[in-house]
Amino acid sequence: MHCLAYTHGFYMFLFRIEKDVFIVMQVERDIEFDKIKKIWMDMALTNWAKEEIKNTVPYLYENELRARLRDTTEAKMLIEKLGAPPLVSLAGIKDIIQSAEKGECLSAFELEEIEKSLVAVRRLKDYLCRGKMFEVSLPYYEENLDSLESVKETIHFQIRNGAVDDYASKLLKNIRSDIERVKEKMKAKADNIMRVYGEYMTENFSTLRNGRICVPVKKEYKHKVSGSVIDKSSTGNTLFIEPASVAKYYEELQMLLIDEENEVRRILYSLTAMVSDNSEIMYQNIKMIEKLDYIFSKGKLSLELNCTNPKINTDRRIILKDGRHPLMDERVCVPLQFEIGNGINGIVITGPNTGGKTVAIKTVALNCMMAQCGLHVSCSEADICMNSNYLCDIGDGQNLSENLSTFSAHITRVLEILRNVNKDSLVIMDELGSGTDPTEGMGIAIAILDELRKSNALFLVTTHYPEVKQYAQNTEKIINARMTFDKESLKPLYQLVIGEAGESCAFYISRRLGMPDSMIRTAMKAAYGDGISYDPESNSTGVELARKSASGIRKITKSTKNNALLEKFQIGDSVMIYPDKKIGIVCQPVNDKGVLRVQLADRKIWINHKRVKLHVASSELYPEDYDFSIIFDTVENRKLRREMSKRHVEGGEIIIE
Repeated sequence: MHCLAYTHGFYMFLFRIEKDVFIVMQVERDIEFDKIKKIWMDMALTNWAKEEIKNTVPYLYENELRARLRDTTEAKMLIEKLGAPPLVSLAGIKDIIQSAEKGECLSAFELEEIEKSLVAVRRLKDYLCRGKMFEVSLPYYEENLDSLESVKETIHFQIRNGAVDDYASKLLKNIRSDIERVKEKMKAKADNIMRVYGEYMTENFSTLRNGRICVPVKKEYKHKVSGSVIDKSSTGNTLFIEPASVAKYYEELQMLLIDEENEVRRILYSLTAMVSDNSEIMYQNIKMIEKLDYIFSKGKLSLELNCTNPKINTDRRIILKDGRHPLMDERVCVPLQFEIGNGINGIVITGPNTGGKTVAIKTVALNCMMAQCGLHVSCSEADICMNSNYLCDIGDGQNLSENLSTFSAHITRVLEILRNVNKDSLVIMDELGSGTDPTEGMGIAIAILDELRKSNALFLVTTHYPEVKQYAQNTEKIINARMTFDKESLKPLYQLVIGEAGESCAFYISRRLGMPDSMIRTAMKAAYGDGISYDPESNSTGVELARKSASGIRKITKSTKNNALLEKFQIGDSVMIYPDKKIGIVCQPVNDKGVLRVQLADRKIWINHKRVKLHVASSELYPEDYDFSIIFDTVENRKLRREMSKRHVEGGEIIIE
């Protein structure tokens, strides 16, 4: 009974997860983030990075989001300064390493692929080392890459052009020299037979048949040449005979070939064992290259779409300056000036059809989602709040398979939105209340707006209903906005003006296009009744929903300074590095990314605090007020510091590693 209940609960949990994933994918399609992802995936090289891009969703932890945005900014800067990083796909390298770990003998071709991957690691390390001059953190990933120079050089020395090189070992060189010597002797013997018995031959040169050197003897003279018949011509008039004087070298050649094969296999197995012994380092290299590929793909995307780094806040504020839809041509796209928050939670956008209302709300939602996924945004400046979820209803949503009309599908989406909305949501809805009787649709539109207002979410909606404009004008926290329209050219200007209600311009457009005044008056009477004065030249004129419980809503985690983490290690602490169990000394404490710097015997490395364990505290190793520059600084730097503390040193420069 309990097991059945548990199983049912488990499947319900999976159903909710699948449903949430479906909703996220639907939102991505609606605001066209899926198209951004396709462009983004083209910027990546490794399969892992492409899959990571495909599965990227908005971050909910402020610290994590700021770190991801910092990665994007630094990646873009390095590409601008140093060019594209020398990243490679490393396709198939994992399979080769796994084969080596299983004890299988790697081929010369596979070993060359391993060498190429290590060359790629070396080039990437060099690229990142050059990036350290810009004093940003991204290049220090270089310290987590190991190009295994000795392994690379050994493979390069022993493997050439897809085969084991003659000079891979002294024994192999001698064996191959002996093979060539024996082959030359066999050829010389065969040529001598050709000269002596030339009159019995059909050709004046020897040939290779079934791996043996033969001479072409006329059929009727086969007894004139001592040897074994190896083959004959298609007519049967020529016999290919291996002379006896040549055959005696054949066995010697076969023994040498066996010795060669054994030595080649020994060398391949030796190199395979070397790969297997360093497999963990190679796996770490692959993981780091995949991670860097993902990071640099964000920088490439920012350059491709001409984006900028947004500011992030948790104060429910969105400000976009010169915003544009990243998929639109920048030369013809009219920049969007947008602001919401600071007491305004909702914006009702009105205006004529094809006036850009849908593009405007998509632009806002898309830029917000891009920013919260750690990407740059297509604006000159942006200050974007984090959102717990993105909810939208765009398009008619008609579903013939489920027998849903446009209005039914629209209401189904709206109810789903209202069940999931919370104070940290961003909601966009297009053509609110459309698809049904105008009077009833208007009432439903106002009811929906009222629910959104109660949720305290940020929301943008478009509509044509004048009553909805009136509701927005008279309701706190909601404001009207309009898309501009040129009445002379009858063309939309695609500019958003916040604080003013828009007009559909239907009567005005119809009159300008030639509709008689009598028809215009009839239309006005039908729309507004006899008592309404209307100038066509100017064209002016609930059930409580049960929302998801708090436990079922994605929440934003704001940044908090973790003092316990920052104070976990002190300068001078002796620590153990895992999994290598190396001992080092802390030279820089944990930063806000959870990374500290440790002095090892031969170098300094940046490493995550989770891989470090305190060995002996600095307080037990050094006296109070100990000068740690004695350990971590160079003699030249310390000498220069002393001189600079006394007087000005012309051209003095302290170099910090």
